[in-house]
Amino acid sequence: MRSTRRTTFRTAAVVAGAATVLALPVGSAFADSPAVPEPEVLPGIEQPPVVRAFVTTVKLADGSVAKVYRIGKSHFEADIFAGSTKLDTLVGRGGAASYGRSNGLHVVLQPNGTVTSWLDGAPKPRPKPKPKPEVESSVRVAMPDGRIAKLVDGPRGKYAVVSMPNGHVLGTVDLKRPSAQNDGWTYKLVRDGKRVKFVVVDGKGGGNSWVYDFDGRLIERYTVDAPQPKKDRVRVVPSGGGMAASGPAGLGFAVVPARG
Repeated sequence: MRSTRRTTFRTAAVVAGAATVLALPVGSAFADSPAVPEPEVLPGIEQPPVVRAFVTTVKLADGSVAKVYRIGKSHFEADIFAGSTKLDTLVGRGGAASYGRSNGLHVVLQPNGTVTSWLDGAPKPRPKPKPKPEVESSVRVAMPDGRIAKLVDGPRGKYAVVSMPNGHVLGTVDLKRPSAQNDGWTYKLVRDGKRVKFVVVDGKGGGNSWVYDFDGRLIERYTVDAPQPKKDRVRVVPSGGGMAASGPAGLGFAVVPARG
């Protein structure tokens, strides 16, 4: 598509595999494309001006360029240039792509403004596959306090919804608000390297805790030993009177609680 070669650029609209010849601008030098009459303008009715908003410049397979303009929703136009010479304009609109060919170069303009090109003998570029939508997964966990945690992993990231068995939601924790409390129990998310864990802490029972992964499995459990009450030790000392017990040889002993 250099300015020094013959520029016979053919354009066609591609709709469901069928190609039709597109109209070229008045004064175009591409004689092999038939002329199409200009649309009739009714007397007294002014046509709204067409606004072409520049979008980008795309380098084509042979080194020429396509300058892409947005005309409206699902309506783009691409001016094809070889150096400073304008070869043609491709129009992609309303679900129909526009196809052009010149001296072994093939160019396609899609209605979303995407331009692809290839040369004769080269494989036709395949459209990029659309990214698969992210899928949200969740699992329900029956917690030791009798409540339910719904552990969710999806486009919003990982979070947990805590509710009563009847479905009444008590609250939600995520990595921005990782902790919540209710009736002496604490629910929180903890990041452990690349993993995120859901932790349930029994504040009433001294701090026993249960740790779940986002598959709903109990992977850790911690038990806090409650302090045992101190038992009084009894020591026996000689006593000269008062409350006394009779020991060997009639010696009196008093019972005194030991400290510590």
